[in-house]
Amino acid sequence: MNISKLMDMQAVLDQHIERKHGLETEDLVERKILALLVELGELANETRCFKFWSLRGPSERETILGEYVDGIHFLLSLANGLSFKPTVPEMFTLEQRNLTEQFILLYREISLFQQQVTFESFQTVFTEYIRLGHMLGFSAIDVEQAYITKNEVNHERQQQGY
Repeated sequence: MNISKLMDMQAVLDQHIERKHGLETEDLVERKILALLVELGELANETRCFKFWSLRGPSERETILGEYVDGIHFLLSLANGLSFKPTVPEMFTLEQRNLTEQFILLYREISLFQQQVTFESFQTVFTEYIRLGHMLGFSAIDVEQAYITKNEVNHERQQQGY
């Protein structure tokens, strides 16, 4: 995954949004963290991994990938806004975690990041989010292509008064 390319694309989108909405002087970190938490919840909802009471399976792969990439947008936006340069983990240790546990871990790590906004805490969130994508079966190429497509959609939405 070419993280620098995606971060540059996100910076262009963020600059457009901030200019359009008069937010250039605002500190948007708290709002972006909340947006990330909301997107994480939407992703969990599409996976249905926690819905033990339901017989219905997860949403289509493309729907889940789209929700996953929404979280990538906010992670990159946070990284750009804080001048962080996250690294994409190449390998993962085999964890005995299921999807529900991974979502809960991410909520906890995002909350810790909100309490202590450091590069280290951000990198932990970023790594665990990439791990989640891996657990969902997404390759780096899947994520990058879906991000590019969704970034184009987000630009179109901004032009249409979203």
